[in-house]
Amino acid sequence: MIKAFTGGRIFTSCPDKPFVDSILVEDGVIVCAGERSELPPGKYEEEDLAGRTVIPGFVDAHMHPLMLADYSEQIACLPPEVNSIEDLTDRIAEEAARTEEGGWILGWGYDEGKFAEGRSPNRYDLDRGSSRHPVFIVRSCEHIRCVNSRALEIAGIDRNTPDPPGGTIEKDENGEPTGILKENARDLVLPYMPEAGREDRREQILKLGELLTSQGIVGIADMGNLHEGENYSLFREAEARGFRQRVAVYYMWDYFMDDESFTMEKELMDGSLQIHKAGIKLIGDGSISGRTAWVGEPYLDGSEGLPVYSDESMEKAIDFARKTGCQIAVHAMGGRAIDRAVRRLAEEECGLRVRLEHLTEPSEEAVETTVRKGFAFVSQPIFKYCEIETYLKNLGRDRLKAMYPYRTMLERGVKLALSTDAPATSWAVPSDPFANLKAAVTGRAWDGSDMGRDERLDIETAIRLYTAEAAEVCGFTGLGRIAPGYRASFAVLSDDIFGVDPERIDEIRVERTYIDGERVY
Repeated sequence: MIKAFTGGRIFTSCPDKPFVDSILVEDGVIVCAGERSELPPGKYEEEDLAGRTVIPGFVDAHMHPLMLADYSEQIACLPPEVNSIEDLTDRIAEEAARTEEGGWILGWGYDEGKFAEGRSPNRYDLDRGSSRHPVFIVRSCEHIRCVNSRALEIAGIDRNTPDPPGGTIEKDENGEPTGILKENARDLVLPYMPEAGREDRREQILKLGELLTSQGIVGIADMGNLHEGENYSLFREAEARGFRQRVAVYYMWDYFMDDESFTMEKELMDGSLQIHKAGIKLIGDGSISGRTAWVGEPYLDGSEGLPVYSDESMEKAIDFARKTGCQIAVHAMGGRAIDRAVRRLAEEECGLRVRLEHLTEPSEEAVETTVRKGFAFVSQPIFKYCEIETYLKNLGRDRLKAMYPYRTMLERGVKLALSTDAPATSWAVPSDPFANLKAAVTGRAWDGSDMGRDERLDIETAIRLYTAEAAEVCGFTGLGRIAPGYRASFAVLSDDIFGVDPERIDEIRVERTYIDGERVY
């Protein structure tokens, strides 16, 4: 069937022809994009867009979809439900009352900056919620986890347990664990936790697909589990049952680097597939809000964060990428972590495909090297938008304005894509594209704080970075633009995002989503 969509304000994400009013679609592919008068003659079904704004479907280039799906069934430690540690203990007690004794109680998303007490919960706070159940609460950044005394006991963590490489078991003045586990120390509890069954995970993915289509998201990058295992086969099974998004799957390298049988088959790294294997991922440091990002200048409390991956891990990753041709993604948020990754990867002359994740304070050297080597940066405006309290506490207002230098990086020629890192943000709907766009375009946090207005983006650029550039970074072919030869995957919006007051961008919603020319929402 040939179908025409006409009478809209259609943003193409193509710099040479940014707006058209009509597109022609055949077998899920755009065959013409232009003015109504430019459509070739013929018989086709026509849908009148009635002046509505259309954009390419969003491509979230960095998220953790299975975690996002899983967290929907856990305690959300965020406003408006949870505004304090006292609220959190109450919610834990409520869960304990309906949980079999010994069953795990899980929660996600806490941000101490949003708690009335202004601090992280500790084991004793969680014990007040329940001492009979192991309790496991994940910070919004995903790099810090807080557990109660029962969970520490089950995992065998006590005052004599040493810090693992690249991790910290926080201890009090008496040498006792506080229950706060940072970076690689978070993994010490995971082997003792129950895992969801395979059928449960498939169902979670299908439900997640419904959320993503409602947000106009047509492609995602799964940036790996923070525990052993892989997600590629789960997505393939969900695809067979109706999951529609395109997915680029990345493997967390720590869990595969010593597995001699692990490989990435060339035929499965094809970006035209609905689900393709894209690359491997290393964790270089932590988060700004958790003060574990390895920063170029100390935080206000004098700490500097910490590096995470080992030199051996990086060398093995480079060797694997040489052999397979896969992409290397490196979580590098602080300046020292960025420099460490960029310097080593830039030494390779074999044309490695590299993407650096988060990027809050890239040095001049890192930016210059990235442009010269063709590396890509993938960043998340939503971070300091919703975590402004801890960003200000850790960095100060003046330094904050210089973080995330988007406009400067683009002017220097950096290849940049936007994403959310959902659910690793302290935002109630962490995958929401419109709050993320508002952050990029206004340069303000949710409370109005200036978080770098000199580096804010215009809305056309922001959407292009969230569609065309994001698709290219993830290796998707035929996605991210409204142009001949591209898949007809796009979103129809409730308002004109190009004309609305930027402060109202987060009020815009998706009215319809199309994937391969078929209306899926």
